Formats: sequence, structure tokens, C-alpha cells
Amino acid sequence: MIQAPGPALVLASQSAARAAAMTAAGLRFVARPARVDEAAVKAACRAERLDAADTALTLAGLKADRIRDPEALVIGADQILVCEGQWFDKPADLAEARAHLQALRGREHRLVTAVVCCRGGAEVWRHVAEPKLRMRAFSDGFLAAYLDAEGEAILSCVGAYRLEGLGVQLFDAVAGEQSAILGLPMLALLGFLRQHGVLGA
Repeated sequence: MIQAPGPALVLASQSAARAAAMTAAGLRFVARPARVDEAAVKAACRAERLDAADTALTLAGLKADRIRDPEALVIGADQILVCEGQWFDKPADLAEARAHLQALRGREHRLVTAVVCCRGGAEVWRHVAEPKLRMRAFSDGFLAAYLDAEGEAILSCVGAYRLEGLGVQLFDAVAGEQSAILGLPMLALLGFLRQHGVLGA
């Protein structure tokens, strides 16, 4: 047995990268995006002085909780980019993406990546990974060419880059699990699924 017939897995996300990571790992699941006002939640968490890890866990938990399927194991995830204390959100447009990349250029940042699993309306597992990445001091010319090549595809990515594509050329050092960088810590998730009896040991 690789994956048990039950419980069904639901990914509470519209992220193509997260779905691709689960598919590549051989998991059978259904993707059902959960609607959460992330900006409002982040503002509330910052008002309560929660750090990025607790905020990402809060968001991931809310997403998992929004999917009401009592028989399913629901997987929620969230990611916050932190650079020298500043939090970065997905850019609204290419001008904001340019500004984000200029701010990150030549500096190290963390991708605080949280995953929460719920079943029957109750949280059963949570995990946070924090890959570290350092952008190289790329030229303005390279930045312009990168934005022209990638276009609006990067607007769905926190940090305005896709490490699985051309965005890898923005970096000179990366430390952490690739799938966690893309938004879902697969090694930890697979370990939980084995403990939960969803995957064979």
C-alpha cells in the first residue's frame, strides 16, 4: 500500500506549485481553494504581536478549517517572506514586483512556510519550515529582462520569483527543502501522513 483508500486528502489551496508538489509525490487529492482575507488576518496578527511563524500557522489553520468535509484530511498552507524584519506579500502588479526584487537584491530572506492538517473540524497536526535564500546583486538590466520574461506569472508568488523556473537565476545561495520553498514542506507532511496511516510505512 502506498496510499490508503481513506481518508480523502483535500488541499485547501489554489497554488499550482503546492498541487504539483503533492502530485509529484504520488498523492491522490482534491484541490479546493479556501477563501480567507489574508491581509486582514495578517494585520490582526501583527496587532497581537505574533511573529511570522505564528501568523503563517494561523492562516494555514484558517484555510484548512474553511473546508467542511468531516471525512477528509484537509491540508492548509501559508507562506510569509521575511527580510530583516519586513514582511512581503504577493505583489499586486509588475511595478510592485520590481520594487520587491529591488528591496531583496543582495540580501538574505526567510520563507516562513506553515502547513496545518485538520480532520472533522479539529486540527491534528502543524509544522513550520523556514528555508533561507540569498539574492545576488543582479544588475538593473538583468532585473528588467527577468520581469519581461516572467511577466504576470510572478504575481502569484510571494517574493515575485519562481525558484522552479527562471527565478533561480536571481540567487547565489539557497538553504532548505525545495518543496518548502515552493510553499509546502513535503518531507514533514509525508512523515505525518505515514503516522496518520494515510501512507504505507
